[in-house]
Amino acid sequence: MLNTEIIFALVLLLIHVWLVPMVFSLPHAKWLLGARDDAVELPVLAQRAKRAAANYMESLPAFLAIALLLKIDGIDVGSLALYWLSLRGVYLVLYVLGTPMIRSAVWIGSVVILIQMALALL
Repeated sequence: MLNTEIIFALVLLLIHVWLVPMVFSLPHAKWLLGARDDAVELPVLAQRAKRAAANYMESLPAFLAIALLLKIDGIDVGSLALYWLSLRGVYLVLYVLGTPMIRSAVWIGSVVILIQMALALL
């Protein structure tokens, strides 16, 4: 109960923070592997991926806190957690593709799910 969802949330963190930005920054591999003392202009897709990662890092602590409290209380909302994870994965793709309106709707949906998860604690 919620173990898998918590692990997947952390895997999605690695995807957000490391994998996707790195893939889009491969033209600057020497910079990526170095001390990064000099600033380089990252490709637009890498910049978007970094902004999506920052957004994910803002919501991940809330998800983890709520999920752990639910787990401690023995409340099963695994389906809500999977919906949240799915929406956050879709959000990453939409952000990188530059799809503003739908991306915002997906983000709002993920916030609504976090609220629903929190309400399950009451």
